Amino acid sequence: MNLEHPHNIRLVSVIRSHIPEPRSPCPCDLADKGVLVTRPEAQAEGLCRLIAAAGGRAIRIPAIAIEPAANSEPARHLLAQTWDLMIYISRNAVEQSLPLLPDGRLPTEPQIAAVGRATAAALAAAGRIPDLVPTERFDSESLLALPALRELRGARVLIVRGTGGRAVLGDALIERGAELAYAEVYRRTLPKIDPTPLVARWRQNVQLATATSGEVLDNLLTLVGPNGRKLLLATPLVVVSERTAVAARRMGFSRVELAERATDEAIVAALCHLVETPGDT
Repeated sequence: MNLEHPHNIRLVSVIRSHIPEPRSPCPCDLADKGVLVTRPEAQAEGLCRLIAAAGGRAIRIPAIAIEPAANSEPARHLLAQTWDLMIYISRNAVEQSLPLLPDGRLPTEPQIAAVGRATAAALAAAGRIPDLVPTERFDSESLLALPALRELRGARVLIVRGTGGRAVLGDALIERGAELAYAEVYRRTLPKIDPTPLVARWRQNVQLATATSGEVLDNLLTLVGPNGRKLLLATPLVVVSERTAVAARRMGFSRVELAERATDEAIVAALCHLVETPGDT
């Protein structure tokens, strides 16, 4: 491999960004506090490991289940077409789209964009390094700020996502001249969980909570039910976007901490801040 070739330099850079670095000292001591981890079951392991490494106890209660779209044929049809740009919204979008792609492979011709680092890693694992990835916060707004997306007049753009995703990204791309379509390859559902044992021992076991979207918060409130609502709202919460922070405060959460990024490391750092500054609001 010629590492001086620009593509290979980018390839090595992206791959390195997803290789775990040597462990640095834990950002704090979570002091055996129980942390509610609400990521989907298949995506929770990394955060749980980091919480344990910082001296906390990860309590898994996946608040969203990921399932294939109820009708995959519209997405299959769109994924077989020719596009100038394909935008993948999440790791789930990558993984759920692969069985629907021709030959089960990502296309080589269009530019491919990933909203975040985990999505970029999933694309790389599937054989295609993304051309566009935000470098600051990993969200639609940060992707839209990239210079390559400022002018899209006449460009055919496909957003690969779950059903009923946010319209912010698509609306902005249309305003910039894109011919836009959505391939909805998965759906988010409410998991079947019995919260009774968790709620019964909440005060003893749960001291902190995490949520990565407003939908997670909605589902979490549904899962804990009326008996757990006050307990959940009184639990300090870490979120990964400003819009989720606003939603959490409107729901009545007493303390909300915004992580700098949507990464597991940033979530743990925010948990540490909650532990180190217990009196802040």
